[in-house]
Amino acid sequence: MIIDLPSELEAALIDLPLPPWELDVPFLAKSTRERYRAELTAVPQFEETATALRRALGEGGGYAVLRLGSLAAALGGADDERFLRLATAFAAEVAVPFSPFPRWPLWKDIGVKIDKDPGKSSGIGYNAFHMDLVNGTLPPDYTTLLCVRRDPLGGGPSILSDGHAAVSRLSEHCRMLLAEAAYHYGTFFDLHGVGEEYAQFPVLDGPNGFVRFTAKMLERSQLGQAHADAARQLAEELVRGQISFMLEPGDYLIVNQRRFLHGREALQGGQETVPATDRRLLLQLFLRAPADVGPAA
Repeated sequence: MIIDLPSELEAALIDLPLPPWELDVPFLAKSTRERYRAELTAVPQFEETATALRRALGEGGGYAVLRLGSLAAALGGADDERFLRLATAFAAEVAVPFSPFPRWPLWKDIGVKIDKDPGKSSGIGYNAFHMDLVNGTLPPDYTTLLCVRRDPLGGGPSILSDGHAAVSRLSEHCRMLLAEAAYHYGTFFDLHGVGEEYAQFPVLDGPNGFVRFTAKMLERSQLGQAHADAARQLAEELVRGQISFMLEPGDYLIVNQRRFLHGREALQGGQETVPATDRRLLLQLFLRAPADVGPAA
């Protein structure tokens, strides 16, 4: 769902100087969340917009693109500190912002590095369907991506696919294999707020849970043939059901990881001719559903 800000709300937010945030590691501090909410709920049409955002991410939905481009331009860009406070405040209306990576700030840069694995988020190739932090017992409930710069050469559309809808199109035997704790992917080191390592996990994490999937496991994890075939069929269904769109500067994509998986088409060829400071740049922020926030997280 695409959500445009009402012009009255947009104008009011430009003149709303939110204070710097504080962290109660790894989460955005409760005092900051309360301050942001108090400031924003007094702004005309904010509550209606926040309600529409939450509805888009809930039952029957699963993702939203909040169009904040005009607001970003008025405040000096999508990486401007004042704008990021506003984006963080919108995110906090959905769930609790947090950073699982102690070495990174609340918002993590995802730039373009031509010498990296092309299939990585910072690479230049196709980034296949996945959920973030798939091997944590408590993955982020939401992953969010804020576009600072699009690919100047015109590539890299975002792709999304409804994981539960894809699973529903599989055979019963295939779903049975995906429900077995026979899958593994990646390393687990120095992470906060995402539980413990889930070394062997099921792709189907309960009827209303995560579809714990990353297509990269098909090439980089040694799976038994039957389980690999089931995962490959799921990957094909995800591609069959995908939607794609181009994020523009200031667009803020929020994805409910309990419903949708995400990825990116390849960037346009010739990235080596683009100065590093002009290449595609996204900022990523993770969100935790409030019920999951606490000592065990």
